[in-house]
Amino acid sequence: MTDQVWKRNEIDSPCIKICVIHPKERLCTGCLRSIDEITQWSKMSPQQRQDIMAELPERAPRLKKRRGGRTARRKA
Repeated sequence: MTDQVWKRNEIDSPCIKICVIHPKERLCTGCLRSIDEITQWSKMSPQQRQDIMAELPERAPRLKKRRGGRTARRKA
C-alpha cells in the first residue's frame, strides 16, 4: 500500500537552476518565466501554472538573439 498523502497532482516548475534574468527581455534565461511569474509560482493555481508552461516554448526565440560579443565590437 502506497502512501497517497504526499502525492500531489500539480504541474512541475520549469526551473532548471539557471537563474539569470535577460536584461532586455526580462525573462529568466533558464526557464523563460518573468520575475513576476517566478515569484508568484507557488501561489498560482495549477491551471495558471499550466497556462504559463504552455506559453514558454514561444518565448525561447526572444532570447536567441545575440546581444553583441566579439563581432559587434569589431564593427565599432
